[in-house]
Amino acid sequence: MGMRCRGIRGATTVDVNTPEAILEATAELLAEMMRANDLLIDDVASAYFTTTRDLNAEFPAVAANKLGWTDVALLCGHEMEVPGSLPLCLRILLHVNTEKAARDLAHVYLRGATVLRPDRTYANDEVTEAKSP
Repeated sequence: MGMRCRGIRGATTVDVNTPEAILEATAELLAEMMRANDLLIDDVASAYFTTTRDLNAEFPAVAANKLGWTDVALLCGHEMEVPGSLPLCLRILLHVNTEKAARDLAHVYLRGATVLRPDRTYANDEVTEAKSP
């Protein structure tokens, strides 16, 4: 099949709207998305981070920079405000270069975000802890 650019989705919830909580949740989700898909930073073309409007204390992309993602294109934005949607939610869309088929990619939903995609039964008993360089 060859190398293709594919999207990998992830989401999590953040306990409180503080810079520390946003960065910790972002780092945890990024680490798990990378681990679940056996990726290296060099495989990532870009990352788009979104938060619900109740999360605005810090840019999630700061966590990626702290993890050494200095050559990856990063962008942050807010999700649409849909009545009844999950609050305190952080989402990531990674664009990665891979030889894997789309069906072989793991989309990662952690914490309270598992309700977003019950059809995606990603589960990991030992979520990877993100480490700063």
